[in-house]
Amino acid sequence: MNIDRRSFLKLAALGLLAVAAKPAFDLISRPSAARALEGPFAGKRLAMVVDLNACTAGDGCVDCIAACHSVHNVPDIGNTKEEIKWLWEVDYKRAFPDQENGFVSEPLLDSRVLVLCNHCDNPPCVKVCPTQATWKREDGIVMMDYHRCIGCRYCMAACPYGSRSFNWRDPRPYIDIIQQGYPTRTRGVVEKCNFCEERLSDGLQPACVEACSSGALKFGDLKPGTELYDLISSQFNLRRKAELGTRPQVYYLL
Repeated sequence: MNIDRRSFLKLAALGLLAVAAKPAFDLISRPSAARALEGPFAGKRLAMVVDLNACTAGDGCVDCIAACHSVHNVPDIGNTKEEIKWLWEVDYKRAFPDQENGFVSEPLLDSRVLVLCNHCDNPPCVKVCPTQATWKREDGIVMMDYHRCIGCRYCMAACPYGSRSFNWRDPRPYIDIIQQGYPTRTRGVVEKCNFCEERLSDGLQPACVEACSSGALKFGDLKPGTELYDLISSQFNLRRKAELGTRPQVYYLL
């Protein structure tokens, strides 16, 4: 390919400009670093346990859902096609469609089950995000950066749990009381449960765990010797669609 002196100098200048700009590009191309955990949750491998026998969701209790949605300014759009949900309930058979354990009681089979983002150890949503708007922290929390999200919804297609919601419209008019402790979102971005990472940094439990009066929700470190580890290792438990290899970190005790 023939190239004259002027074109060569232009290309050289562009190359130098690209080299000079690379550190800045690297800085903005990385996912924004969440605050390092402090207090009792620092250095932990975090997970949640849901005791289905203790949970009173089947009796109409939604305290955990109400607390979560209030703290995180989750809007009530008013229709199922556009609804935003961080925590919600589904029928047991829908939550565990591939489970045919003969020892599950009939009342439990007919019950409602609390579901949320599973904060998978092998999260497919992270792998498909083109902007790194979703990523996994070292403590296991799968995060969302609303500013980096371009609304492609690849993460929604990749998630086998339906744990992500898309803002088809500005959510603010659909929030009764906007809480100042957590940012509101905008139209065109995806959102989901974040294990209340903003509360953990202040040494608080997730809002759903704090609001659960039955003690059905447990949250904390999953390393050997901890309360969660002992619960999971000593009682029969299920994880949603674990056969897919996502390694979900929400455990359901039966």
